[in-house]
Parts: sequence; C-alpha cells; structure tokens
Amino acid sequence: MRISWRRRPAGRTRRLLDLAGVGARSVDADEDLDVCRQVAYRVARRDHGATAEVLAVVEELLADESEYRFVVTFLENLQNLVSHGLDAFRSTEEVRPLLGPRSTVCWDAVSGFWAAVADWRVGTGVPPVPAAPLLGVENEDLRVLLWTTNRSLATGGKVGLADAVRYEKATGSSIPDYSHIAVALQVAGQGLPDLTRP
Repeated sequence: MRISWRRRPAGRTRRLLDLAGVGARSVDADEDLDVCRQVAYRVARRDHGATAEVLAVVEELLADESEYRFVVTFLENLQNLVSHGLDAFRSTEEVRPLLGPRSTVCWDAVSGFWAAVADWRVGTGVPPVPAAPLLGVENEDLRVLLWTTNRSLATGGKVGLADAVRYEKATGSSIPDYSHIAVALQVAGQGLPDLTRP
C-alpha cells in the first residue's frame, strides 16, 4: 500500500499546533515535516502541560489510515528527542505510557527500525559518530531540526536520517509503509518519488 504525503486538514493541524503551543508564525502549517518537528519539540519538553492531550489526538489520527505517515513522522521525531537524555525532555519511560494502543504499535515499529539502523551501522565497521557535538548546538531553530532527525545511542554515538537512508538502500528494510528515502528527498526539496514504480 502506498500512502502519499498530503497536506493536513486545517482543523487537525491547528488543533495539534494549539495544544503544543506552537505559534502560527513559527511553523509552515501546510508542511507535514515542519508540523511534526515543531509539535514534537514542544511536547517532548518536561515543562509542557499538554503532552498527553497531543498524544490523544495522535491516537485519534491513527483511526484514519491516510494519517499513518504523518503519525509515524511525529512519533519518530518525538522518539529522537527523548533519546538524547537531556534534562529538558521527558524520557522514553515517561512518554510511552501516554501512548494509545495504535500509537504504541507505531512507536515500537519506529524503535525497532532505529535499533536495526544502529546495529547495521556498527556492522559496517564504521561506528556511529559521537552525539555530544549535536547536543551542544545552541541555536534553537537548528536544535529543532537536528535533534528531531538524529537519535542518540546508549553508547554515546548517534545515528540520523542519512544513516536511515543508507540502511534502507543497503537492506531494503524500512518501517512498514514509510520510507526515509522519500523523507530525505522531501527535506532536500526534490519532492517525492513515485514509489509505485519499480
């Protein structure tokens, strides 16, 4: 099954942005990747009061199959943020119990994928680079981008979107119905490839 990227219905996007406390001027509400990054960055914070409410909306979205890709993107951004072990953000152990049953399945699929990426990276003989320089970034806008697209590992290393793309190309494995290659192309402004063609 192929689920294409599409614009969020305005009401749902506005609801997520409002619950997360993201100002209209700080995000392109028509751009899925930007909405996911900005909302995840806010709700991962320990001082955010509506994390459970945002995750309840995310669970509702999963009732509509066409929202799957959006939800996976959001949950991946959220997982990446909590992986960094920073005091400002909740931990995985604090976020996971707030997930609904459908969101938990997606969360586990994302987690399993990134564990496979990290294992693959080590298996190539090229260990992950240290996460410390990434975590030292001071510019807030750059933090949102880098901390949501990279994952810190227990070893002190990190893996990111480039590693996920290389892993998918090398192994042909991905999160079901979700491609990091397509995400990377969109981030690069090259649009999405037609994934239905061989």
